[in-house]
Formats: sequence, structure tokens, C-alpha cells
Amino acid sequence: MSETPQRLLIIDDDEMFCHVMQRAMTRRGFEVMVAHDADQALSHARQAPPQIATLDLKLEHSSGLKLLPDLLAIAPACRVVVLTGYSSIATAVEAIKLGAANYLCKPADADEILAALEQQDGNPDTEVADNPPSINRVTWEHIQKVLQEHDGNISATARALGMHRRTLQRKLQKRPVRR
Repeated sequence: MSETPQRLLIIDDDEMFCHVMQRAMTRRGFEVMVAHDADQALSHARQAPPQIATLDLKLEHSSGLKLLPDLLAIAPACRVVVLTGYSSIATAVEAIKLGAANYLCKPADADEILAALEQQDGNPDTEVADNPPSINRVTWEHIQKVLQEHDGNISATARALGMHRRTLQRKLQKRPVRR
């Protein structure tokens, strides 16, 4: 008797990433569903609740952080790894608080994602940086924290930071600064 494959839901607005990941995970024996936005993701989850999921933090018209609680309400046993090219401490903390099993920076391959999904406990041997983050990185982290406090509202965040909305939008379009 063969074992039923685990159901994986990939939620990402990058179609090429989804295609590559779908092929990789199908080859590893998963039953894969793909969603490019929150509505598709919730529809797939209602039809066939996934056991595991990858969730892009920054979807085209939404935030993965807003989708995460709704997804887990439909599939409470689902282990979710949040993926992002825009990592920050604030979003990592919020993702875990909201129920994500793990949080990875892109680019991440199928093996890294599976390892993150399988990891149950924290790693006390994780390296601690020798140098503090740069001022640019601290600025990026602060903007992300304030943005999170204002539920992703750009105008409210710009007011709270005392900057013009367009300036904030330009800063947010850039990739985060490395340490």
C-alpha cells in the first residue's frame, strides 16, 4: 500500500519561482498546488488543506503576513515557511508569532525549504555576528517595524516616520541593505 503524498501549497506571485519549485517538489514526491495571490491560496486550501506551505512575504496585492492567519484557520496543522527577498527582524518575528514554522531569505532552493519545514526546534549554535548592523540596515529594520505597526499602510508609516510618502515608497522598492 503506497503512502499518500504530502500536499504542498506554494504561494508566490513570481511565476518562474513557482514553476521551478513545483517541478522540484513534485520530483520529491509532493502533491503540489500553486497560488499567485491570497484568494487563490485560500481557495486551494479550502478545497484540499495542505500539510505544508511556502508563503511569499511580499505578494503583489497583499502581504503574506496578512494571509498567514487565514491560511492557518483553514489548515491549522499546516507547517508554513515564509520566504522573502525583503527580510527584516520585524517581519521574521511577526511571521513566527502568527504561526509560521520558519522564515527564510530568498533565494532558497527546495532542499533549504524542506530543511526549514522539518526543523522543529531552534538552533543554539547559530552564529552571532561579530559586528553590529550598518546604519543603513538599522534604518531598513526600523522602517519595516513601523510599516508593520501600521498594517502596511504606506501613508500612515510615512507620517509616523516624518518623511514624504513617495520617499518611503522608493526606499521600500529597494532590496534590503546587507548587514
